[in-house]
Amino acid sequence: MSETNRSFVLRAVKDVVFEDRSVPPLKDPWDVRIHVAQTGICGSDVHYWQRGRIGDFILRSPIVLGHESSGTVVEVGSAVKNVKVGDRVAVEPGVPCRHCNYCRSGSYNLCPDTVFAATPPHDGTLSKYYRTQADFCYPLPEHMDLEEGALVEPVAVAVQITKVGKVKPNQTVVVFGCGPIGLLCQAVSKAYAAKKVIGVDISQSRAEFARSFGADGVFVPPIKPEDGDDNAWSEEVARMMKKWFDLGEGPDVVLEATGAQACIQTGVHLTKKGGMYVQAGMGKENVNFPITTACIRDLTIRGSIRYTTGCYPTAVDLIASGKIDVKRLITNRYTFEQAEDAFELVRQGKESVIKVIIGGVAD
Repeated sequence: MSETNRSFVLRAVKDVVFEDRSVPPLKDPWDVRIHVAQTGICGSDVHYWQRGRIGDFILRSPIVLGHESSGTVVEVGSAVKNVKVGDRVAVEPGVPCRHCNYCRSGSYNLCPDTVFAATPPHDGTLSKYYRTQADFCYPLPEHMDLEEGALVEPVAVAVQITKVGKVKPNQTVVVFGCGPIGLLCQAVSKAYAAKKVIGVDISQSRAEFARSFGADGVFVPPIKPEDGDDNAWSEEVARMMKKWFDLGEGPDVVLEATGAQACIQTGVHLTKKGGMYVQAGMGKENVNFPITTACIRDLTIRGSIRYTTGCYPTAVDLIASGKIDVKRLITNRYTFEQAEDAFELVRQGKESVIKVIIGGVAD
C-alpha cells in the first residue's frame, strides 16, 4: 500500500512531531483497521508528554499519543463477525491477554500483558489508521455521532469507578473533582438513581457547571488558614459538608477523582461508618492518609483503574439513551494538524476548558 499513516508522535519528553508512518497491516484473523475520526485528550496523554512517565510506565522510545477514540472500520480480519467495513465504532484502547486469571475473572483491567494505547511502549490512536482487535470495538447507534463515540472512553472510566463503589439507588454520593471524570461520575451516579449527588471542586465555575450537568448540589471548599494543620482542616471541611448538605453521619459513597491530598483526607473523614471510599484520581504518588480514621470507621477503601467487563457497552447505552449528554463537556475542537495546540491548551489547565477533541486525518 502506497498510502501513509499520518501520526502524532511523542519522541521524548516535551518533544512531539507529525510523522508519515506505514499503514498498519492486519496481523491476526480477529484484527480490524479503524480510520480514526475523533480523539479526546486525557490527562494521562499530557502527563507522558510533559513528564515521560506514569508510575512504572516510562517513555523509553517514541509512541503515538491518544487513546479516547472513535472511527470507521475500513478493514476486517477473516474471523471478525461483530463489525463490518463501514461500521462506526467506539474503540476500547486496552486489549488484554484474555488468558490470565484476571482476564478470566472479568477483571481484565489488571491483566499484566494488556496492550494499552499510548501507554509506553505501545502506540496510541492519534493516527489516520489504528489497528486493534474486533471484540474491543463497539458499534454506535445511528443517532450517536463520532464525537460522542470518542467520549465513550471517559464514560466507561466513570462506569468502572461507580461499579467499584457499588453505587446503588437511593444512596448519597459525594464526588471530589468536577473535571471530566468527576463530572461523569456524578452523571453516572444520577443515572443509577442515587438519591443525592454532591460535586466538590476548588473552581467555582466548574462547580456551577457540575450543578447543571449531574450534581444535585456542589461545594467549593474555603481556603485553609495559613497556620492550619492539613488533617485538622480536612476534618473541619468534612464537618462543614455534612451540615451544609444534611448528610447526617456522612455519604454512603465517596468517589475521589482529583488525587489531591486535601480531597483524599476530607473524603475519608466525610465517609460514613461502614461506607465506601474509592480512589480514582492520581496526583502525588504518596500522600498523608488518615488511616486511623479509616480503620475506626470500618471503611471499605478501593482503587479504580480503567474498565472491566461490561463497562464499555454500558457507557454506549448511557450516551445513546440520552442519560448522559457528553457533547456538553466538549469545550474546544481542533483539527489533526493542530494537535500540539490542543495538548498545550489542556496542559494549561484553564477552568473554562473541560474536554478537548481532535479531529481525524481526512481521506
